[in-house]
Amino acid sequence: MTRIMYRRGDGTITASLGRDGIQAALDDPAGLLWVDFLDDPDESCMRILRDIFHFHPLAIDDALQESHVPKVDDWGTYVYVVLHAVAFDPAAAEELVTRELDIFTGGTYIVTHHEHPIEPLDRVWNACQKDDRMMARGAAGLLYHLVDEIVAGHMPVVDAIDEEMERIEELILSSPSRSTLPQVLRIKRALLHLRRIVAPQRETLNRLARDEFAVIGAPHRVYFRDVYDHLVRLYDIAEGLRDLASGSLDTYLSVINNRMNEVMKTFTLITTLFMPISFVTGFFGMNFFSPSSPPLAWTGRIAFVAVCAAVALIPCGMFLWLRRRRWV
Repeated sequence: MTRIMYRRGDGTITASLGRDGIQAALDDPAGLLWVDFLDDPDESCMRILRDIFHFHPLAIDDALQESHVPKVDDWGTYVYVVLHAVAFDPAAAEELVTRELDIFTGGTYIVTHHEHPIEPLDRVWNACQKDDRMMARGAAGLLYHLVDEIVAGHMPVVDAIDEEMERIEELILSSPSRSTLPQVLRIKRALLHLRRIVAPQRETLNRLARDEFAVIGAPHRVYFRDVYDHLVRLYDIAEGLRDLASGSLDTYLSVINNRMNEVMKTFTLITTLFMPISFVTGFFGMNFFSPSSPPLAWTGRIAFVAVCAAVALIPCGMFLWLRRRRWV
């Protein structure tokens, strides 16, 4: 699906412009054109990107054929920016989902391409239809609104991960089970994925805020610097959550070990309780020579006394040896 929005020089906005009107809109130096491709066939997109906008084949190939981490490329008359929107769903098989957004920004136009719906982009699109001031500051200003909305969508994801971490920590301390460990590992993988997105996205915003591009003037770089500060804070929060996830994993292993120690303590107590019974049954089940049957009467008595002495001395000796080893 292709959406086209055009703001004329007088401030009027139309969203019913067809593909045939793209070239006429580009020829208007006072207007601003936004073309959005959502899961369109590559051939259809390529004809517009190559024949009307005259983008470089490598930039077109990056947008249509390949997936990239967040980056920014300067092509002189336009910049090519790759950003990622994120969404978090604890109940889904893949908890953290990223959506790639390719943006071409020129002096009087913006072209966006994405394979899946992106809520921040839709919010900016709807806001532009309701308020013409969203597009009044030109392509660089519209690019800022897109970037700011995408980065703002990261914070609810971080908050959701934080709440999930609190739930898992309470589960670990109250009633850990075999299903708890996979939940901790899934959170760690989600945070690692988030770090792989936020780190290059932070560097991308750093370039937009500090490097000199022909289509982004100094007044607009201040706004990108503000978004960069938000990403720096988000990166620090994500790193803190990663440490928290690692600590939750260590806590889970400690709780499991403590539970195992309690089980072994119970088994040891049961063994200790039954030990006197085993001693009594074993002692009176021994066969001694009958003391009243000469000539072996004295031999039986000596054996009986020796066994009694051994039963009394061996525990005492073991106790003294354990005291010497400082085990008791």
